[in-house]
Amino acid sequence: MSPYAFQDAPLHDREAPRPRLLARVHLDAPLLLGLLAVAAIGLVVLYSASLQDLESVIRQGTRLGLGFVVLIVLAQVPPTLLRTWTPALYAIGNLLLVAVLLVGDHSMGAQRWLDLGFVRFQPSEIMKIAVPLMLAWHFADKQLPPRVPHLLVGAVIAGVPFVLIAKQPDLGTGLVVFSAGLFALFLGGMSWKIIFGLIAAIAAVAPVFWEYGMREYQRQRVRTLFDPEADPLGAGYHIIQSKIAIGSGGLYGKGWLNGTQSHLEFLPESHTDFILGTFAEEFGLIGVCILLVLYFLIVARALRLAAGAGDTYGRIAGGTLALVFFFYAFVNTGMVSGILPVVGVPLPLVSYGGTSLVTIMAGFGILMSLHFHRRRVGH
Repeated sequence: MSPYAFQDAPLHDREAPRPRLLARVHLDAPLLLGLLAVAAIGLVVLYSASLQDLESVIRQGTRLGLGFVVLIVLAQVPPTLLRTWTPALYAIGNLLLVAVLLVGDHSMGAQRWLDLGFVRFQPSEIMKIAVPLMLAWHFADKQLPPRVPHLLVGAVIAGVPFVLIAKQPDLGTGLVVFSAGLFALFLGGMSWKIIFGLIAAIAAVAPVFWEYGMREYQRQRVRTLFDPEADPLGAGYHIIQSKIAIGSGGLYGKGWLNGTQSHLEFLPESHTDFILGTFAEEFGLIGVCILLVLYFLIVARALRLAAGAGDTYGRIAGGTLALVFFFYAFVNTGMVSGILPVVGVPLPLVSYGGTSLVTIMAGFGILMSLHFHRRRVGH
């Protein structure tokens, strides 16, 4: 064989460059670094928000570790297997939601948990993954943009778990699940004419939903959005104190561990849903902007990975999971700053808590799988 045979060979006959270490295990370095950066910020601010409770930080760190393990494991699962099991996951998730309404645990006026003895969990978290996958499964073999009958089926796929979750009641998680449906319909190529039609339909049924679909405390949250000072020691207390914390941080913040709103316990839920108020008070506008830029980079990278998936199922599922993460960050930021109602959506990777954190990491693991296995699936 001529010593120049390899040099003269066509490009596709040459040995392909070996993938980097992370790529070999189907992990995207920029996305992983972004997630690690936000998670690290979360642990730092949690230490302050929890009044320097090291045990809370260790528990959250353990949950983060579990979340990254779930991400790595799911990144190895071939999309063909994910696609095969999608209908079963969606069906099981809905059955568990029905079980919650029948035999679920009551806590703080809501019925959201299933206690199996050895584990207690929220089945609604499963639907944050199952609904995007099921909608992608539904549209994968359909003509795109989807026709009206296919859109109606997609609306039912998203609507059934939304109704079951809203009955718990858990409007925040229900909105996350329903938004996943809207994102999937949008990524499926739904025409703007239909989009505006849906907006008009939602506006038309809003008064009915207000009267019969929402509980009084939920309606009070919406009223409080427009006039929190009407009940400063009651319904408006969270938003007022959160605004004070954000405003008192100024441009540079008061410094780590120097926040007063959270440390003097004026800011409720300062380590969970309103942890952004604690962060803004201590790190100021500059710190908040850095955090928001990190969120933007994560979403942008995730959408790029989704666009490179191997088929329609992968592109719709991956894109929807990325936009659900964006919805988390957008709603929590708007809620804490007083431009959206308080609906109990945590700040992703920062708020204290385990179930939603692991669900978010699972979504990114699936997204990486859809991207890195793209050569093994057909278009």
